Amino acid sequence: MEIPEPWPPRHLVLRTPRLELRPDDDAGLLELAEEAHRGIHPPEVMPFVVPWTDAPLEELGRTLLQYHWRIRAELGPDGWNLNFLVRLDGRVVGTQGLGAKDFRVTRCVHTGSWLGRQHQGQGIGTEMRAAVLMLAFDYLNATEARSGAFSDNVASLRVSEQLGYQRDGTNRIARKGLPATEHRLVLTPERFAAHRPGWRLRVEGLNGCLPLLTGSNTAS
Repeated sequence: MEIPEPWPPRHLVLRTPRLELRPDDDAGLLELAEEAHRGIHPPEVMPFVVPWTDAPLEELGRTLLQYHWRIRAELGPDGWNLNFLVRLDGRVVGTQGLGAKDFRVTRCVHTGSWLGRQHQGQGIGTEMRAAVLMLAFDYLNATEARSGAFSDNVASLRVSEQLGYQRDGTNRIARKGLPATEHRLVLTPERFAAHRPGWRLRVEGLNGCLPLLTGSNTAS
């Protein structure tokens, strides 16, 4: 008897000119934790709504793994988050998330990411975000992608602008006990078509994941 594949996302791979993106696995998460310990942002700034990088060093890696394990365990067609480990030259340098809630109805996805500080400023953030947008629009038939960034997160806002996102209002959020402005960003397939990079995304292992992401064996 042929045994059904218990975890199809382990076969999913996105390949860009420089990067390989795979949904998180335990070995890769240990590498990701090491990258987090090397630093993601200067200590005087906080790009995340939840200031998880402020955790004591002895807790940082454990809480990172627990977060990823919880998100992985909850994956299903009613709500999912694929946290891709981003590898450059075979080494984990950050993570790129793609998620949705009630995707079968909304056709809307959201993204979030972080990149090790020593790898920033090289266009990697743009390349890895473009990869999951291509997956969403070209392969999953999404009709909208959303993201957000604080007003002082200039690098993230620049990536969004390069890929065609438009501003869609703001949120006022308490960040480390002080008010902060988060910009909401939205992208359509048409806007992305006018701003997408010229390279082609290579995708492997998606078909087996479709029931988990769309509730059926097809993207539509």
